[in-house]
Amino acid sequence: MTKDLHGCGARRAGHNLVTCKKPVITGMPAPEGNEAALSDDDLRRHVAAELLWDPQVDSEAIEVLAADGAVMLRGTVASLRLKRVVGRAAARVRGVTWVANELRVQLSDADRRDDEDLRGDVLEALMLDVSVPMTIDVKARDGLITLTGTVQWHYQREAAESRTTDVPGVAGIDNAIVLVQAPGADEAADAISGALRRDAVLATDVLSVETSSGGLVILSGTVSSWAAHDHAVTAAWSAPGVTQVDDRIRVESRP
Repeated sequence: MTKDLHGCGARRAGHNLVTCKKPVITGMPAPEGNEAALSDDDLRRHVAAELLWDPQVDSEAIEVLAADGAVMLRGTVASLRLKRVVGRAAARVRGVTWVANELRVQLSDADRRDDEDLRGDVLEALMLDVSVPMTIDVKARDGLITLTGTVQWHYQREAAESRTTDVPGVAGIDNAIVLVQAPGADEAADAISGALRRDAVLATDVLSVETSSGGLVILSGTVSSWAAHDHAVTAAWSAPGVTQVDDRIRVESRP
């Protein structure tokens, strides 16, 4: 058994996971340099090539900027769904550690709806999704949708947002759905730790799981890709009793 750097417990040799029961208030160290990291210009070209490769993306209206692994996307797209497609495409490029998606949604005249019609379209879309509970309400104003209500699981909140994204006329979403804490928060750290150990994508990554009152989970450590980051965050949200995830994971591109 070896003691971890936070001083919050011990871990078995051969495992890259540390489980803590109390949050540790410490500053996160800055990422170390990586000799094999892509230059800013190379990273920008790789992201631009990925956007050109994706048949869903009209890359001609998108500008890509890159600096030290962070990518900024600027320009216009025809829908909120396409904005998110572009963001996901950029995030999956090797060497990308952060995506600032500043694309503007410019709706066509055919997709514009008045507030009541748009609210009705979103409510109908939510009703057709069996993973979205009936406890969710919708407000619409000038293309901006506000989702309110309560759910027991984060995946239900995500499902409501995802379904809303696909509705024509939606230019933005404010997801104000509240998670109701269910029993099981005390065991969340152990459950999440087990899920991370089982995940093949996270096999070589070093992560720490900490829990606090009220269903808060704190994730910290380093991963080698944005995909690995998403796997870790998804695992945390899947534990019973979790109402909030404080994501402190660093993405560091590795050779």
